[in-house]
Amino acid sequence: MAYSLLNGKRGIIFGALDPNSIAWKVAVRAHEEGARFTLTNAPVALRMGAINQLAEQCGARVIGADATSNADLEQLFTQSMEELGGKIDFVLHSIGMSPNVRKGRAYTDLDYDFYHKTMDISAMSLHRVLQSAMRMDAMSEWGSVVALTYIAAQRVFPDYNDMADAKSMLESIARSYGYHYGKAKKVRVNTISQSPTKTTAGQGVKGFDGFFNYADAISPLGNASAEACADYCLTLFSDLTRHVTMQNLFHDGGFSYTGVSNEVMEKFNS
Repeated sequence: MAYSLLNGKRGIIFGALDPNSIAWKVAVRAHEEGARFTLTNAPVALRMGAINQLAEQCGARVIGADATSNADLEQLFTQSMEELGGKIDFVLHSIGMSPNVRKGRAYTDLDYDFYHKTMDISAMSLHRVLQSAMRMDAMSEWGSVVALTYIAAQRVFPDYNDMADAKSMLESIARSYGYHYGKAKKVRVNTISQSPTKTTAGQGVKGFDGFFNYADAISPLGNASAEACADYCLTLFSDLTRHVTMQNLFHDGGFSYTGVSNEVMEKFNS
């Protein structure tokens, strides 16, 4: 069901790779709610994914951009404003990649060149996006930026590896830049800490099925789906959340505040 939450709003959505992506679900729902937006991803991801199918479905233009390149981001904002006919009202940052995870390097044996790439792609890219937007005055007042994160930023999940460090940095950037952008232009910056989700990227983490099943057993509401996360993102893009900023918002079925569940206790008491 659509509620016209985003009628007249313009956006940029980073990270839609395939129909399993949260960013893909956000794009579909944003289109249903009346938004117009551009889609973007790194050139290599555009070649691997099916983003043109999504673009056709949503009537969106695809603009390739490396989120670790200031020049690419400036071009992205310039072309998006030209395409959409004005300043940007919302941005989804759904970007994360770890070469250490992909190469199977343990957290206690990181390759530091890989580590730097993890931080640059998965965390510093948010700072670059925000800095580019602010310097170009590309965001509307009361605009909204949402970045996707995970509770490994606060708790230890051994196989989440250096992505946990990146998510911690991502959340810190959202708080710090949220203050400065809020003072300057009333732009809101928040992160959503989502349940383990069966995306292409998520399932690449060692032990993902264990993560997923454990979280589902602990959470009183069970794991939140990608579709539910998309709905939550839309509320933060809308005018209904104008005074929500600098927050890390858990969207995890209650996992983040549950110590233990009966299901888990029964398993270990048997």
